[in-house]
Amino acid sequence: MRILIAVATVAACACGPASQGAGIPEYGYDVVHVYPHDPGAYTQGLFYLNGVMYESTGLNGESSVRKVRLETGEVLQKRDIAEQYFGEGIINWKDRLLEITWKSEIGFIYDLNSFAPKGQFMYPGEGWGLTQDGKRIIMSDGTAELRFWDPETLRETGRVTVTDDGRPVDQLNELEWIKGEVFANVYQTNRIARIDPATGKLTGWIDLTGILPPADRFRQVDVLNGIAYDARTDRLFVTGKLWPKLFEIKLVKKSAAP
Repeated sequence: MRILIAVATVAACACGPASQGAGIPEYGYDVVHVYPHDPGAYTQGLFYLNGVMYESTGLNGESSVRKVRLETGEVLQKRDIAEQYFGEGIINWKDRLLEITWKSEIGFIYDLNSFAPKGQFMYPGEGWGLTQDGKRIIMSDGTAELRFWDPETLRETGRVTVTDDGRPVDQLNELEWIKGEVFANVYQTNRIARIDPATGKLTGWIDLTGILPPADRFRQVDVLNGIAYDARTDRLFVTGKLWPKLFEIKLVKKSAAP
């Protein structure tokens, strides 16, 4: 599920244009700025806070949490995860950094500033992505469901199934909360789902096909994964696993087909 190299990962998906529900907007993109990104980072979680990019990486023996300087891609701070764990999504809550793992059903709590360990927590099933809306932690587990947690107890309080015109949207991955919506990478595609968290219904599709140029695919890059948002300046960032670049983009609504 997590180690598929992207030679053919942008092939057909049940969530592609052919399955797009009537009236669901489709967006393309304009690239505003291109930043360096560690090509050795198997990106699993990403968010922007107080001028710094926070990133988690996966793979057993290579998983870490990091603070990264956006402008240069420099890793400012890094904590490696024990090799038995496959790191997944991360999110901040107050002075804590929360991280989930793929199949271990265990999450880790760190001090947001120092990355010093502060505790652990358990949850059932797989862990994929995390975000928060200021009141709740929101988690994806590779299915069409989003889980909601109490951010203080880290106990689940509810779930919603994400649908495109009534059809479940499977393999929701890295998440970001943006202006009342959840943006979610759909694993093994170049598409991001925009989700109404109250109903699970899609409010739009974002198609990022072609954002990483062929010239940057000289090594075994993997799939699109990683969404971050700077609410203060309204900047949207995206990247992928093992990508050498991180992109600031503006969304462009596509014209409806005649």
